[in-house]
Amino acid sequence: MRAHSHEICPKFRHVVMFTRGAFRPSNTILRRVFKQEDGRPPRVLAVVDKTLLRVRPAFLRELHAYFAAHSHRAELVGIVSIPGGEDSKNDWRLVEKLWATIEHHNLSRQSYVLAIGGGALLDLAGFATATAHRGVRLVRMPTTALSQADGGVGVKNGVNYFGKKNWVGAFAVPSAVINDLDFLRLQPAAAARGGIVEAFKVGLIRDAKLALYIERNAARLARRERKPFERVVRESARLHLRHIATGGDPFEMGASRPLDFGHWAAHKLEQMSGFRLAHGDSVAVGVALDARYSAACGWLPERDALRIVNVLEQLGCDTGNGHNISLVKKLLLKRGRHGVPEVLSGLEEFRQHLGGALTITLLKRWGRGMETNEMKVQLIRKVIDIALS
Repeated sequence: MRAHSHEICPKFRHVVMFTRGAFRPSNTILRRVFKQEDGRPPRVLAVVDKTLLRVRPAFLRELHAYFAAHSHRAELVGIVSIPGGEDSKNDWRLVEKLWATIEHHNLSRQSYVLAIGGGALLDLAGFATATAHRGVRLVRMPTTALSQADGGVGVKNGVNYFGKKNWVGAFAVPSAVINDLDFLRLQPAAAARGGIVEAFKVGLIRDAKLALYIERNAARLARRERKPFERVVRESARLHLRHIATGGDPFEMGASRPLDFGHWAAHKLEQMSGFRLAHGDSVAVGVALDARYSAACGWLPERDALRIVNVLEQLGCDTGNGHNISLVKKLLLKRGRHGVPEVLSGLEEFRQHLGGALTITLLKRWGRGMETNEMKVQLIRKVIDIALS
């Protein structure tokens, strides 16, 4: 008997919008996201980053006023605030708190969770939302440069488990991502720097014009001058969105993570530091190491690797010999089994995360990444020694 098979290719919409003053009653971008399935306003639960509430104390009043002005389009049934920062993703009780709140307010798959905060909050709230009823609708509102430029515009959610970053998680396409550029003025320097680093990373492997723009404007970006800062955030978001739409593997079913240049070391350094080392600073170290490694293998000209390190340092990052040398040096020099640098175990964890062969993105030239299935331990050790010299 002949077997018959049927194959379909479902499509999904992934909407990313930029605006200012998203919660001014005259701004209709947010209200247009909420869809009425039965003629009634959908129920909305807002999950707000406590960090945002500290720097913008009037925000809850703004939130209530906005939904009062648009009550015919959406019903705000509750607001829950949770801590931001990577450490919150280590606390499973926060996931259960969000599940309990979703249940308490009788949210359904036609309801919405509006997550407003940095990347860690979006990861946590996104995971809780994706797993409640197998998927309550999610609207993301990233509030930091790091989340607006990178993680917040994607389709990944997750929390840390077994001491490993994002070990538990889900892929879920949000109903919309709304980047309010006014939030960028409120964030601390580390979060702003992290967004620029992620933009530099994606420019190095995908868009030489963006990488060169960051190099030329590094001093202005370090001061967070509005025009170049917002341009870099927008361009980074565009490149990440283009990868999701055209990269062929939006849910990472293969063994490759093509946008994660420098991240095998970055994730491990974050973990080793107990998440005291910010994500952006960890990525800066990882990018510097992998740029030097690419040069040591003869793929990237040495002068181009040194230019990358110089840009990162101009941005205020610690790549091995900056002002935060004590922590970075301690992490890079820490030895694990058989005297091998502990950071190298990040390679195996990176491979395990997706399975299959180890696949690492390295650099051939500014604007063009390449993939390799082998990282030579002795050469990485040499690169670490050079970074700390």
